[in-house]
Amino acid sequence: MASALSDKLSRIVKEMRGQARITESNVTDMLREVRMALLEADVALPVVRDFIAKVKEKALGQDVVGSLTPGQALVAVVNRELVATMSGGEGDQRALHDINLAAQPPAVVLMAGLQGAGKTTTTAKLAKHLIEKRKKKVLTVSGDVYRPAAIEQLKTVTAQAGADWFPSSPDQKPVDIALAALDHARKHHFDVLLVDTAGRLAIDEALMAEIKALHAAIKPVETLFVVDAMQGQDAVNTAKAFKEALPLTGIVLTKTDGDSRGGAALSVRHITGVPIKFAGVSEKIDGLEAFDAERHAGRILGMGDILALVEQVTANVDMAAAQKLAAKVKSGDGFDLQDFLEQIRQMKNMGGLSSLMDKLPSQLAGKATGADMDRAEKDIKRKEGIICSMTPLERRKPDLIKATRKRRIAAGAGVHVQEVNRLLKEFDQMQGMMKKMKGGGLMKMMKRMGAMKGMGGMPKLPGMG
Repeated sequence: MASALSDKLSRIVKEMRGQARITESNVTDMLREVRMALLEADVALPVVRDFIAKVKEKALGQDVVGSLTPGQALVAVVNRELVATMSGGEGDQRALHDINLAAQPPAVVLMAGLQGAGKTTTTAKLAKHLIEKRKKKVLTVSGDVYRPAAIEQLKTVTAQAGADWFPSSPDQKPVDIALAALDHARKHHFDVLLVDTAGRLAIDEALMAEIKALHAAIKPVETLFVVDAMQGQDAVNTAKAFKEALPLTGIVLTKTDGDSRGGAALSVRHITGVPIKFAGVSEKIDGLEAFDAERHAGRILGMGDILALVEQVTANVDMAAAQKLAAKVKSGDGFDLQDFLEQIRQMKNMGGLSSLMDKLPSQLAGKATGADMDRAEKDIKRKEGIICSMTPLERRKPDLIKATRKRRIAAGAGVHVQEVNRLLKEFDQMQGMMKKMKGGGLMKMMKRMGAMKGMGGMPKLPGMG
């Protein structure tokens, strides 16, 4: 949905360049594109109709403000409506909806959803969030007595999150498990009890009856509906069933780093009427973020999420190492293959190349496809393997690497010698570029590029508009 809608809006902005006002004709053209993009993303038809009607009502006849073209003005209207639809309000109502713990400890949180939505992993991620962000003492328990190894899985991920786990077994009833865990949480002064529940491959009466009984027994302060963001239209049917069975208080979107971001967020929020509280942004145990409708809308429209990128860098980059590298680049001396390896590892800590590109505005990220990103990720891993097969001395002094050493390195990395030669050539070119940047060389290069373009500035990169 993100790339499809972004591409369609970009095309409309170009087509409407030079027009001074939003009219019935040009707004109809744009909304046709938006409608198609939403439907292709499996957004529920009632949601699409309501969304389009609101955009049309607010856009028609609107004068272009300042330097905005009609296309840009329409994108602004679409952005505001996306935010309003996903947040459930405008202005002050757009505030982030964090989890409600206003209850006599332990505050009980019930996790509901279909099998495969990621409830168990999300339970542990939420535990980590509450420990780190809210400074709470958290206990988890599994009421899933049907899925093989579900209880052990929760035990494992709970340990990774740094929370406590309450044991249960498949021969127990889910209500008995939850009540025993609640009693333990009270006696041992836990702040929060997270109850993971059983899912099914499809909605059935037995599942709903069981989770209703569980809800009545433990009276949770929060009942969170966990839904796979890649489900699309299926997410709507699931949301309806759980909304009818339980008094849901919030939504957790999982797998938002997949290909179908946006569709489920729009549909489920509209159908349930409850706020989206969290979004799973990676498979890592810390890959859970408070849902921000404005930032999510920015991703959908191809505006990127620079704030998330900055937060990711701040949390995962070794700033001391980064400053040391910056000094090497500035001086033009000393940059070696060990530095290159460390940069690859820093990038991996931030989720890899695709995670970083995903947060850039589409104009900067270019038109790279999923296949392009996969090839780039594999190339980076191959380079890492080659450098790791070198000795510390070889990394510091690549000039030492001759034929015999190249064969040994290639064998160690499981690649052909040509791959080693290619890496060394690329590294040599990189070093040459850094030496040219030394002592004001970067500014001289930019001026020369400007002169080549008639002083029109830097040339555009491939894929940039």
